[in-house]
Amino acid sequence: MLIAVISDSHMARPEAWLDRVYAKWLAPADHLVHCGDITSPATWSYFLQHPSFHCVRGNCDHDLQLVDELEPMLTAALGPLTVGVTHGWGPRSQVGLAAARAFGPGCDLVCYGHTHIRDWSVLDGVRVCNPGSLGEGSLAHIKVDEQGGMACRFIDI
Repeated sequence: MLIAVISDSHMARPEAWLDRVYAKWLAPADHLVHCGDITSPATWSYFLQHPSFHCVRGNCDHDLQLVDELEPMLTAALGPLTVGVTHGWGPRSQVGLAAARAFGPGCDLVCYGHTHIRDWSVLDGVRVCNPGSLGEGSLAHIKVDEQGGMACRFIDI
């Protein structure tokens, strides 16, 4: 199974380069996770074309449609994994730890954003992933084997 993780797209509308990124890196994934700061209904609608799209609201998602449609945190069963997704909050150096603690050891993986800094680590016993910022040219692919083992690859776009 392949999970594509993105965050912090910060787009008023889908830009031309996004079609190429979507076709090459996002569409082939079994699941697409967006960790917030999508910033516009147009961009959110664009990603809804993915058959297994999961998205949370970030601190820059002020549009009323996004506020109505997106929760700040979600938990999803993705194949053999229980995955927590949030944007994140607090001091940038503590965002990953706060996200890990908010979901706790009941999650196999916690995906978060906000910092625009890539992270693939274990914090307080919880595996976390921050894909960096899609708007700044970064995303993550997480390959998951049948036993739930995970390997992360960060991609520069």
